[in-house]
Amino acid sequence: MAKKRRKPTTPAPAAFGVMQHVVEAKGDKPDEPQPASDQAGKDPAAVALGRKGGLKGGPARAKKLGKKKLSEIGKKMAAKRWKK
Repeated sequence: MAKKRRKPTTPAPAAFGVMQHVVEAKGDKPDEPQPASDQAGKDPAAVALGRKGGLKGGPARAKKLGKKKLSEIGKKMAAKRWKK
């Protein structure tokens, strides 16, 4: 029977587990995360609405372009990616 290869372990998951146990033992809850500095002062509803529109944008653009033009754009971008 072939031996299974194990992924190399890193200290990060172990440290995370230890911290979870400490938090559970103390009964403390971590502070609420603060909004990112670029989000500070922005209306959360407007941010959510912008994100919603952004998620629709790509598929809508692809549908509008047509297969031939979309294929040209894809080939051009793949060539740039592989050029690196």
